[in-house]
Amino acid sequence: MKMHPFTRKYGLSALTLTALLSFAASPSQAAAVPPAPIDSVNPLVGTDGHGHTYPGATAPFGMVQLSPDTPLQGWDGSSGYHYSDSAILGFSHTHLSGTGVGGLGDILLMPTVGPVRLDAGTPGSGYASRFSHDQETAKPGYYRVFLKDPQVTAELTATDHCGLHQYTFPTADNAHIVLDLAHGVGDSPITTSISVENDTTISGSRVSSGWGGRRAVYFVMQFSRPFNSYGIESGGTRLPAGTKTAEDKEVKAFVDYGTQDHDQILVKVGVSATSVDGARKNLAAEIPGWDFDAVRNAAREQWSQALGAVQIETTDPHIRTTFYTNLYESYLAPVHYNDADLSYRGLDHQIHTGAKFQNYTTMSLWDTFRAENPLLTLLQPSRVPDIVQSLLAEYQQWGRKSIPIWPLWENETGTMIGYHSAPVIVDAYLKGLRGYDAEAAYQALRDTAMRDHNGQDEYRQYGYALSSSTGQKQSVSRTLEFAYDDWCIAQMAKALGHDDDAQMFLKRAANYRNVFDTGTGFMRGRKADGSWRHPFNPKQLVWADYTEANAWQYSWTTMQDVPGHIQIMGGDAPYIAKLDNLFNEKSDVIANIPDITGLIGQYAHGNEPVHHVAYLYNYAGAPWKTQERVRNIMTTLYNDTPAGQCGNNDCGQMSAWYVFSALGFYPVNPVGGVYVIGSPAVSKATLQLDDAHYHGHKFTVIADKNSAANIYIQSATLNGKPLAKTYLTQDEIAAGGTLRLTMGPAPNKSWGASADSRPPSGMPANFAYAPLPAPAPTTFPALTLPIRVAAGSDDPIGNFLPDPNMTEGSTNGDASVTIDASAPNAAPIGVYQSERYSDNFTYAYTVPKDRKYTIRLHFDEIFDSSVGERIEDVHINDQPVLTNLDIFKEVGANKALVKEFTGIAPDADGKIRIRISAAAGSPDQNAKINGIEILEEK
Repeated sequence: MKMHPFTRKYGLSALTLTALLSFAASPSQAAAVPPAPIDSVNPLVGTDGHGHTYPGATAPFGMVQLSPDTPLQGWDGSSGYHYSDSAILGFSHTHLSGTGVGGLGDILLMPTVGPVRLDAGTPGSGYASRFSHDQETAKPGYYRVFLKDPQVTAELTATDHCGLHQYTFPTADNAHIVLDLAHGVGDSPITTSISVENDTTISGSRVSSGWGGRRAVYFVMQFSRPFNSYGIESGGTRLPAGTKTAEDKEVKAFVDYGTQDHDQILVKVGVSATSVDGARKNLAAEIPGWDFDAVRNAAREQWSQALGAVQIETTDPHIRTTFYTNLYESYLAPVHYNDADLSYRGLDHQIHTGAKFQNYTTMSLWDTFRAENPLLTLLQPSRVPDIVQSLLAEYQQWGRKSIPIWPLWENETGTMIGYHSAPVIVDAYLKGLRGYDAEAAYQALRDTAMRDHNGQDEYRQYGYALSSSTGQKQSVSRTLEFAYDDWCIAQMAKALGHDDDAQMFLKRAANYRNVFDTGTGFMRGRKADGSWRHPFNPKQLVWADYTEANAWQYSWTTMQDVPGHIQIMGGDAPYIAKLDNLFNEKSDVIANIPDITGLIGQYAHGNEPVHHVAYLYNYAGAPWKTQERVRNIMTTLYNDTPAGQCGNNDCGQMSAWYVFSALGFYPVNPVGGVYVIGSPAVSKATLQLDDAHYHGHKFTVIADKNSAANIYIQSATLNGKPLAKTYLTQDEIAAGGTLRLTMGPAPNKSWGASADSRPPSGMPANFAYAPLPAPAPTTFPALTLPIRVAAGSDDPIGNFLPDPNMTEGSTNGDASVTIDASAPNAAPIGVYQSERYSDNFTYAYTVPKDRKYTIRLHFDEIFDSSVGERIEDVHINDQPVLTNLDIFKEVGANKALVKEFTGIAPDADGKIRIRISAAAGSPDQNAKINGIEILEEK
């Protein structure tokens, strides 16, 4: 029997794995008293694979995330910790949860024994230490690990703005605690500083450059025992003994102790983004004493209250752990970004005092607007007005007439697309979560939507962002997400009496239709003249048109008007068939990024654009298919192991999807006040709603006869009355009550099938849509001799033409790069500014058989930056002509390379086939070519 990967990696037996993937459990398990919600959390979930979570200690939404850092760098090291590592570098105080870019990792401490080493290095050569997962414990607000090399047990807990370390040492006369301010996750220090105030206190700062820009953090740390001595290293040089201060790009320090076996030394660290004084005040306010267990218990109590607001019942302990872990990870972001007195550093890099709200940062809005933010409106509503206030403050401080799209500490990272502050703010307003200036919020949203930025000017002029031949325009994705955000703004405009604006933004909300190709049924890129971008392959990630996805995955981004989308698809049956094809297609996505994961067919749950898609069957009268799909996704793509998330957690969005889905409903339109019913993973769930906002009501979901086999809804009642509709409203949940579902092993295809049972559209019933564009042509003439191909472009470049029939591989480019095209027979410069790439792709052209041909292949390296990064092979008619070609090695960067081959005869079919493939062992497995010429020899 082939072992499941979880079985091999985590030592699970086949029987245990069966339980993990099933809802069934033994009678003894069913009778046992389940653990409390907080004891059902495993913070290690998502730390393996591509989840990018961290296991350390933090408070709910806390500014400090005190967690271990391990050596893995790059994308899978974005959180600072990866489960595959066997060494720990130390414990730093700030981390990101589930992001696709690394950042933070400030103020690293590490206990050591033996010679002083101030570089992390590797175990035995630096301060890094080996560890084992068998000697590692992670719980909400608490982390413990045994460090094998110094034989030290490290324990961590945290408050909102502070971290507390407890190190248990062996007997040693050379015990140390190392402070490394050069260390960071995905950033570089600009300047760091240390001040040894006395033999128990060190303060300082770390200013770094990383994701988003310049960022400052300050600290005060106090030691429970006076250190015997200390040392400071500045810029790699050990400073004279007794030196108390240092400031340099890389400052490190150590303190020395003599210890007896089981001696415990505690270090408490206050963190601030404003000043050392702010850090000192935070420490005094939150950890005035030295009782580690008291701080740990306080963190536990915070988490207990947050998690305990949802009580679930299930006979499967794995589902219980998976649920509460994902609820926990939904509460790791956004995070507080201020001092205990509410002072904070704004996007203008200035200190703001006297704030009347809790400032938040780390807002991955492109991800979280879909489910994470709606989950907070339901389960953490008291935080939502402060989140809105934070966004509005950033609008004022940033000074660009725009609300940021991915704010991180004192910076706007500019990451991702859309203006998804709109659904967050509008959803809060429509759900009655106030405490901010609504008119000012609306005007800020309007300003944001009316900018000439990131294709918004084209979007206003043409009704869609224009596709491009090079670069990462992401035109289709931008158009679809702008249209959704515009719908949100229209709702707030209407609510505030701005009727003209409401009509303008509603018209823009229908712009999704401008990129819908009725011929293929996909959302596609268009140019300024209205023509469709060619070539087109719905499985291909083309950055010119799509964001971290392809046409299969992005063509469903019509949350504001799913019924309208169904209508232009031809009605229920074609729409359902297209959805079925999405899930049943071969999982052969053509892409050069690791983000497209969690594949079921072309559905990619590991990235956010499809998160609502499994619920769309309800809109077409086939909710039983939604029930089938969501249970499959929950069962196969989530579990309670470290690899229990199939993609980046993305600041809680991946987790919030599971929480909603396990409860049995999901906000397809995050701002519609509508939750589409799926198939709950739990047998019962009770939501204790907030006293202030929801009057302490309870909403309960009961799934009678629920099991791994009984996934289909047979009937439903709401508050004892038959429920025919396949959705709930915000008002129904907020009022409290009981949704009771009777589950069974076969679908009841009549429940929810009628037109009046379906979730509504967000567009007015009498809305006048503009005509759809004419469909794209489906056939194109073949290129004729002399053949000159611009491989990475879909526009002519001089006498080099795009090949509209070429659908293999992906394209990329940079029209701004300067090219040295001095090589003999070089193509026009534009040919070298774009490329086609993949691990293996073939161009094929029919030519007269009885002739010989000269073939010129054009290459250039505009992305890789060193020898050995990209190595490729080229075959012509199955014969190798270039082996282990390293473009950078031959000509360097941004310089044309032309390879010419003469006397080439076509194959028996009268074709010349040029295959480009990545060489075995090439670090970059994307082989590339810029241009091709096939010239008849006289």
